[in-house]
Amino acid sequence: MLNPIKQDAQTRMTKSVDALKHELQRLRTGRASTALVEHLKVSYYGSDVPLSQVANIAVSDARTLTITPWEKTMVQAVEKAIIAANLGLTPNTAGTTIRLNIPPLTEERRKELSKHVSHEGENSKIAVRNVRRDALHHIKELLKDKKITEDEERKAEDEMQKLTDKFVKDVDAVVKSKEDELMAM
Repeated sequence: MLNPIKQDAQTRMTKSVDALKHELQRLRTGRASTALVEHLKVSYYGSDVPLSQVANIAVSDARTLTITPWEKTMVQAVEKAIIAANLGLTPNTAGTTIRLNIPPLTEERRKELSKHVSHEGENSKIAVRNVRRDALHHIKELLKDKKITEDEERKAEDEMQKLTDKFVKDVDAVVKSKEDELMAM
């Protein structure tokens, strides 16, 4: 009776941490990463598709991304998408290859990004705590309906708190890792 509640909570908490990791991956840290551009939408024969579906994206060195569209006619569309995304990057085109040089971050911008990372981490912690609240609500309802005993309720609440603490630590670790990466440059 309590296992499905615990498993659901664990799954939802895992998704919160994964969403944070995905969100922070898109953050520009001064290092080249394909995650910076692969989500950009490019106009391809009248429909918007992710850049990763119309071009090969590669990291050529620590500060350079290379984008090679599969069709020569897509070069201009890819350039437009990069400029429109307002990433602060200027595409350099040579034939069918587009290079993006990623400039080093200023100290001020690093601090700004660090605050953003902390804010995103706090949002993830709130999401984890909301999952705990929902699970505790379900447990209380089971007690109210006399489907579980008070001892089982207390044990389930303790397990839920331990689970929450574990995922909050995971969020802290992800945030610390990203902040360290930002400040290391």
